[in-house]
Amino acid sequence: MFKPKTDRIKQIAGKFPHKIEELEKIFSRATNIYIDYANVRPWANKLKWHIDLKRLKQLFESFETIRAIKIYNGTLTGDKYSKDFNQNLNRLGYELKTKPVKIMRKYIDVSSIPMNSSVILENFIRKPLLQKLKIETIEYLNLRLQELNKQKILYLEDKKCNFDVEIGRDILIDCDKNNTETFILWSGDSDFADPIEQLLKDGKKVYLFATVKRVATELNDLREKGLVIYDIQKIKEFICWRKETTC
Repeated sequence: MFKPKTDRIKQIAGKFPHKIEELEKIFSRATNIYIDYANVRPWANKLKWHIDLKRLKQLFESFETIRAIKIYNGTLTGDKYSKDFNQNLNRLGYELKTKPVKIMRKYIDVSSIPMNSSVILENFIRKPLLQKLKIETIEYLNLRLQELNKQKILYLEDKKCNFDVEIGRDILIDCDKNNTETFILWSGDSDFADPIEQLLKDGKKVYLFATVKRVATELNDLREKGLVIYDIQKIKEFICWRKETTC
């Protein structure tokens, strides 16, 4: 049953009752929600609007059947913004799962290789594409790296914090022990294909909340087995930044 958490949600629901009816059908049984935030955050580039996590939580809390809202996000050690952001997630009432972000160094020192070698570029460009590039292109790219080396830039830092294992584990535990009937996953990552397929085999309802063009092929293929992909643009007015809403 839908009971608007705030007057604002009640007001928007009055303008878009069909969207609430659709969500009520999705959340008709005991429901858990899992948000892979590192995967979700970049969607704003495609959507041209941003998800407000406070408004998102308020919308979820307006449905009585939602039992848990779990969000997975890394912590960048020593970074105040990262620490404050995760603390805010806790204040909002999310079940936060976090771990340190790994900083991976990728070296770009080309001083000891021929300019036509792709050995450094292989760290950044997959081999099938490299094999299609002309030697002139490889030489050009290495020359650009050489310019960075002259500026004493010998490596780049890449941040990595993957929660696929943790999310997959939590989903299957909730399936086995917590009597969850409906699973809502906010992600488009192909790594979730196996746990989703297992849920469907177990007779569970599984919804992928995503922007349609950011869903991996492996997940799209599971629609034949019962996975439902819900385009989050349908609920933009409920969950986007206030300055980006039209109502």
